[in-house]
Amino acid sequence: MNDQPRDPGKPTDQAAEWRAPTVEKGDEQPLLTRPAPRARRWRWIAVAVVVIAAIVAAWFWFGRATEDPAKAGRGKGDPNARAIPVVAAPARKGSIDVYIDALGTVTPRNMVVVRTRVDGQLMTVAFREGQDVKAGDLLAQIDPRPFEVMLTQANGQMAHDQAQLKNAQLDLERYRTLLAQDSISKQQVDTQEALVRQFQGTVATDQGAIDSAKLQLTYSRVTAPISGRVGLRQVDPGNMVHASDSNGLVTIAQVKPMTVIYPVPEDNVPRIVKRTQSGEEVAVEAYDRSGKNKLATGRLLTFDNQIDTTTGTVKLRAEFPNQDGILFPNQFVNVRMAVETKADATLVPTAAIQRGAPGTFVFLVKQDQTVSVTPVKVGAIEGENTEVQSGVEPGNLVVVDGADKLREGSKIELVDPNARAAQSASPPKGPPKSDKGGQGAGGQGQGRRSKSGG
Repeated sequence: MNDQPRDPGKPTDQAAEWRAPTVEKGDEQPLLTRPAPRARRWRWIAVAVVVIAAIVAAWFWFGRATEDPAKAGRGKGDPNARAIPVVAAPARKGSIDVYIDALGTVTPRNMVVVRTRVDGQLMTVAFREGQDVKAGDLLAQIDPRPFEVMLTQANGQMAHDQAQLKNAQLDLERYRTLLAQDSISKQQVDTQEALVRQFQGTVATDQGAIDSAKLQLTYSRVTAPISGRVGLRQVDPGNMVHASDSNGLVTIAQVKPMTVIYPVPEDNVPRIVKRTQSGEEVAVEAYDRSGKNKLATGRLLTFDNQIDTTTGTVKLRAEFPNQDGILFPNQFVNVRMAVETKADATLVPTAAIQRGAPGTFVFLVKQDQTVSVTPVKVGAIEGENTEVQSGVEPGNLVVVDGADKLREGSKIELVDPNARAAQSASPPKGPPKSDKGGQGAGGQGQGRRSKSGG
């Protein structure tokens, strides 16, 4: 045992390094102490628990993700994998129409703003708003009395001037008789002839005034210039109307037939021109905004004589009978027009076309009852048929139902489409066991509560 004296300020062993130093009064620096061994031990235990929990969670997650493909029915090349029932259909040769889709605006065949041709007070309105009218039907009546007075004045002036003309003609006959007897000069006869011609001109002017008064009186009756449907009236009876009114009295739109104007890309112009020049009628279909409900079927009427350089499109006009009145002016519709018919195309059901990471593809059924992901190039689409330009040959089987569970090499079982539809429509047999067990547990729990409560 060493009895040498030791310096009080100098540590003699390792534990002395962690002893709290003496802090003088007024010293504001924090004290540094070594953590207790027990606290460090609990910290390492907590870290170990967290790591173990993370490992267990990762094992559970990846274990479910890498479940046996045979059990999931999606094994790739596994002979023991359960076959997935699917419905398949063969690719075939056939004809299909090539369509152009566009957004169009419904426009009336004719649109007229009815304005009065004379100024006056509007006495009556002879139409109902929204009524269908025919050309020549009375629409409104303007006060006719001023025009009747004008006609009466014109007729009176006509009678006055005709009387003067008659008298001048009689005097001319007398002057000619006297000239033949050499009783008057030739100058008097010439003067009388000029007076007769003057009165004849006056009578002709009077006849023009009469015709104008009659026309003005006719214009006081406002009639429909075309057949169509009237809109909302712009003027109420009792107001003064003028021929210069911009809004007019009412608007008439010819809605039977109706037309639709729509643009198509300029690349389609050659095919459209070729089909119209052949004399073949080009069918055009109009759909609602959703593109699902067909509103009407018509025909291509004409197209514009120039291409819009800003959009690279040309405007087309199609005509629809619109006997049911379902098309309305300024309505937006989706237009579908057949511009070409492919007679020898490879067709598959539209339901067979899949889209995903490989692009556009189909599940091709192979002879070993497995499927192969086959990329295809899609052409025209017409309802339930789609043209395939490459990837599938006529006679190849493609999956049309049940493709959501397939992948490359999945084993399949071909089923009848009617049987599959019946299976999908049949209700489940009985409640699930979990529900039944839950009800039983609930019933036992209620029994225990009743017993304890009793």
